[in-house]
Amino acid sequence: MTMSLYKIKQEEYFTRVRHDLVSLMPKTGSIKVLEIGSGGGDTLVYLKHSNRASEVVGVDVFKLEGTNQDHELIDQFIIADIENQELDLEKEYFDAIICGDVLEHLVDPWTVLSKVEKFLKPGGQLIVSVPNIRFYKVLYKIIFKGDFQYDPLGGVLDKTHLRFFCKKNLVDLVSLPNFKFELVTSIQRFPGHPMSWKVNLFNKLTLMIFDDFFASQFIAVSKKEG
Repeated sequence: MTMSLYKIKQEEYFTRVRHDLVSLMPKTGSIKVLEIGSGGGDTLVYLKHSNRASEVVGVDVFKLEGTNQDHELIDQFIIADIENQELDLEKEYFDAIICGDVLEHLVDPWTVLSKVEKFLKPGGQLIVSVPNIRFYKVLYKIIFKGDFQYDPLGGVLDKTHLRFFCKKNLVDLVSLPNFKFELVTSIQRFPGHPMSWKVNLFNKLTLMIFDDFFASQFIAVSKKEG
């Protein structure tokens, strides 16, 4: 992985709070959260500041100066290559593990999930989000324009993406041994966009058959059994 591909990205790429992921977490404020691919640490700070979590630990491959990685509310922030380094964390300790838009950047996301799930306690939640390669804008570009050009700034065809998923592939990804799949939901379906009403109307008229094509991302949740 080369840092040069990440240096040109806008600050928001690393620093936004993932409210969509937080909304799927347990409501109690006593939980412990591990976030893989924490970026600037904003989601972790939000979890502590809003009393959604009592302890938060972040992991990211890069040190990002001028961000919340060193914020006092974050109990521990680990700079590590999750694919090639072991994390010195207690097993079956966390109530939730978040992997928000990080697995698609990895060579082997399947092994990484198998590697980190040991830190999740029985009954804990694994929350994962990935871009949807089936998004209509991507398919239009590939099918009608014959163009699979990567975007250096982000999006489904982000230049730093190594793996691509449809909804069923994400479900398979989080369906680890001893885990119970709970839900998968779409996100960023034209929020606040002028044409959102047209998409909603089209989906109703077509009985939601094409709904997946209007989702730029999916979130899946599975629970560790024990």
